[in-house]
Amino acid sequence: MQNSKRGVGIVAGANVEIGVDCAIWNYVIIGEGTKIGAGTVVGSFVDLGKNVTVGKNCNIQAHVTISNGCVLGDNVFIAPNSSLLNDKYPKSSYLTPPVIQNDVAIGGGVTILPNVIVGEKAVVGGGSVVTSDVPARTVVAGCPAKKVMTLEEFEAKREEFLAQKRKVPQ
Repeated sequence: MQNSKRGVGIVAGANVEIGVDCAIWNYVIIGEGTKIGAGTVVGSFVDLGKNVTVGKNCNIQAHVTISNGCVLGDNVFIAPNSSLLNDKYPKSSYLTPPVIQNDVAIGGGVTILPNVIVGEKAVVGGGSVVTSDVPARTVVAGCPAKKVMTLEEFEAKREEFLAQKRKVPQ
């Protein structure tokens, strides 16, 4: 846990592993058996369930819930107020947590339902409810989330937007 930053009010269960250079901010719950990769930032008021795996260099912003058993790859971004759920038929004893692969970006207020795989470099638009698998390099949005464009189209739109912002005098 060298070079790590810690806020106040962090509650961690048994056998929690936190990599180097992680920042865990205020009032975070970390369930037993959870592993957080090096360089990851966890925002305030985040609830990480039991046996969650978070990859390296992730950014989990404030008020995010990640249910027991969820798996996040490396370089995953999750915006505020999002939830990853693991129980299709609450209160069952058969949990099917979602898997978020490497380099995924999840917008604010997103709900990802159980047994969903979000493929590498996918983008989930804010406010979406993800009910089925998201292919790699795909942008989805809506309720239920549906494909709206490819990653390449998204990146082109983002570049166009940023170029226009650079031209506008402040």
